[in-house]
Amino acid sequence: MDYEEQLDRAIEETPDIEEAASRFDLPDPDVRQEGNVTVYENFQSTIDTLDRTEDHVMKYLQNELGTSATIDERGRLRLTGEFRRNRVQEAMDEYVDGYVICPECGLPDTRIEKENGAELLRCEACGARSAAGN
Repeated sequence: MDYEEQLDRAIEETPDIEEAASRFDLPDPDVRQEGNVTVYENFQSTIDTLDRTEDHVMKYLQNELGTSATIDERGRLRLTGEFRRNRVQEAMDEYVDGYVICPECGLPDTRIEKENGAELLRCEACGARSAAGN
C-alpha cells in the first residue's frame, strides 16, 4: 500500500468530530409548577449527564434565572418562582456551551479546574484549556 492509499484509509477511518459530539445528549428539563415554585424533576439525571456537581449547576441556574433554589431529598431542583420549560432549557444549553463542550474540538470530555481563582475548562480529548463560562 502506497502513501496515498494509506492516507485515504486513515481519513475514512477517522471519526467525524461532529458525529462524536452528538453522543452528548442532555435530557430535556422536566419542570412543573408547585405553587410559587418550579420543580426541575429530572435535575439529577441532568447532573449525571453533565458530569458536574449539583452545586455548580444550581448556582449557575440561580444566577441565570435570577432566583434562589434548593435541592430536595429526592435530588430535584426547586426554583423559587415560575419558569417555563423553554427558559430552563435555554439556561441549561448556555451552561453546556460554557462549562461542558470544549470550544476547540467540540467534545464534552472536559473538566472544570480552578487556577488562581479562575475557572478553566480542560479538555481530556484534545488537551485544550480555556476560560470556563465563555
